[in-house]
Amino acid sequence: MPFNGEKQCVGEDQTSDSDSSRFSESMASLSDYECSRQSFTSNSSSKSSSPASTSPPRVVTFDEVMAAARNLSNMTLAHEIAVNENFQLKHDALPDNSLAGRVKHIVHQAFWDVLESELNADPPEYEHAIKLFEEIREILLSFLIPCGNRLRNQICEVLDTDLIRQQAEHSAVDIQGLANYVISTMGKLCAPVRDNDIRELKATGNIVEVLRQIFHVLDLMKMDMANFTIRSLRPHLQRQLVEYERTKFQEILEETPSALDQTTEWIKESVNEELLSLSETALTPGVENSSKPTLSPTLVLNNSYLKLLQWDYQKKELPETLMTDGARLQELTEKLNQLKIIACLSLITNNMVGAITEGLPELANRLKRISAVLLEGMNKETFNLKEVLNSIGVQTCVEVNKTLMERGLPTLNSEIQANLVGQFSSIEEEDNPIWSLIDKRIQLYMKSLLCLPIPQKCMPPMPGGLAVIQQELEALGSQYANIVNLNKQVYGPFYANILRKLLFREETMGKVDASPPTN
Repeated sequence: MPFNGEKQCVGEDQTSDSDSSRFSESMASLSDYECSRQSFTSNSSSKSSSPASTSPPRVVTFDEVMAAARNLSNMTLAHEIAVNENFQLKHDALPDNSLAGRVKHIVHQAFWDVLESELNADPPEYEHAIKLFEEIREILLSFLIPCGNRLRNQICEVLDTDLIRQQAEHSAVDIQGLANYVISTMGKLCAPVRDNDIRELKATGNIVEVLRQIFHVLDLMKMDMANFTIRSLRPHLQRQLVEYERTKFQEILEETPSALDQTTEWIKESVNEELLSLSETALTPGVENSSKPTLSPTLVLNNSYLKLLQWDYQKKELPETLMTDGARLQELTEKLNQLKIIACLSLITNNMVGAITEGLPELANRLKRISAVLLEGMNKETFNLKEVLNSIGVQTCVEVNKTLMERGLPTLNSEIQANLVGQFSSIEEEDNPIWSLIDKRIQLYMKSLLCLPIPQKCMPPMPGGLAVIQQELEALGSQYANIVNLNKQVYGPFYANILRKLLFREETMGKVDASPPTN
């Protein structure tokens, strides 16, 4: 799958051809504005996905809200399982020093202390122990596949609680023997990773501690079984993901008509920017105005996706259709910001001392590693970027001088070093020309990725000045393009409906704005 952090080919085919073609068909009807006026005003689009409505707001009941929440939860979980190869369930252990952790420890310890006192009584009291074996039996049976009748019958026969109670009444029950059978059965059912736990169980002498550890290992085995089920379901979910997510989102939309408000605003912002760009182009002296300016829905949508790489994920709400990929997009954006700075630092270094360090690739790689290490965590609020950039500048001067001395060459003078450190520190300033240049080239590269046909087996050419981050940028761009392409396949019909209404509404405005004023 394309989202597990490894380098993938852009636009790797994730669904059937029929699924991937639906978005193209929806967008093709809009791309050239050749469709008739009736096609824009027809009822072909879903009523609930309309970005604007003149009807009064509908009252949403509590049951409808809960139904929408369940659909969103199921859709999010299915999406995460399908696209994240590393997704798995983990134990959420309480901190030992927390109140909840202390209460849990005290209550559990009290239970096992009572059990120990009952088993050591004269005569022993077995009722609590029998209930534990009954619970163990049900857990073991839950691990069995439907055709495992032989082992199922054996477990039910050995852990027959009615028989165990009769044996207890006549002081003939063998608690240690039952525990040994349970451990042996667990060894047959567990994953290889639990073999050490089973050996430790067999080596434990105290029966109460054995029972306690049996439940601990059974909890681990239940988690193993759940993760095995997730891995088994993943290929099926991947094949059905587009249709499943689209259906679930439509159900959410029917329960919550406002579920596309943020998405509509996100696309509308790009529409307005494109209209402004067309107006400025039309008003430029010497530009032919014989043909009417039109907006490309594909271009508008791609520009909307590009905004996600500069999104403020802490303060700005994501479009509803991208909620399931919010964490991945935020991580990509944070990595991209780090790569931008590394590219800026490399460009400044090459401009200032490139003639001196030319032909020393090991130095460039060392400086890149130093920058990457010092820039770790740069998206945290407590991170002082200016101070770190200054430190990188100083360290760069040290490494360059060290390399020059090893080759018997004169080191950098104090003026060049001060200038280099100063330019590094100025990267964080607003409208810094180096930052703006690198940012524009990265945006151009990402935009070219989105314009490639699907599937695409080769990467677009890397713009100048980005060679130092080419490998990382290609991997990041591949992940980004795969997220976007899957999102288009799932939500393409919803985007087409929004674009159809927004572009139809803005068509007249675009014509007026693009026409030169008459004096």
